[in-house]
Amino acid sequence: MAIDILRRLLLLCVFCVAQALVLNHIHLFGFATPLLYVYMVLSFPMGYPKWAVLLWSFALGLAIDTFSNTPGVASASLTLIGAIQPYFFALFVQRDEPESIRPSVQSLGLMKYSFYVFVLVLLYCVVFFALEMFSFFHWLWWLECVGGSTLLTVLLVLTLESVRKR
Repeated sequence: MAIDILRRLLLLCVFCVAQALVLNHIHLFGFATPLLYVYMVLSFPMGYPKWAVLLWSFALGLAIDTFSNTPGVASASLTLIGAIQPYFFALFVQRDEPESIRPSVQSLGLMKYSFYVFVLVLLYCVVFFALEMFSFFHWLWWLECVGGSTLLTVLLVLTLESVRKR
């Protein structure tokens, strides 16, 4: 258990540094920003305690908020995704699967995993940009930000998943 905590803490630090120093400065077409840190919340195994998923999600969101100057936006959005992730992942897994099964292309298949990632990232981007703008006066720009960031993040998550150690 201590190894898992250290590994997740290192992963949290790597995602925070990558987001703050590199990914926050990428605005493809002026609105699509990759939000790769969502991958950490998407990758919790099925038997992981739900309180721990919420705690890790909030901690990651708080760290991202601190380094990205988005007070409370990422932590609220990631906590919501952390609350939904165990239940949504259970929809894709058969009942006789082991408790330690982790969401991946190997365990779900490419189409199911892509759908799983797309829905959770879309929900995250909708909540994130709605809280960030806190207004729907520029709803077209909001839709562009949500759509562009969702597609870019899903592509990066699938790329990261394909090169991840098996």
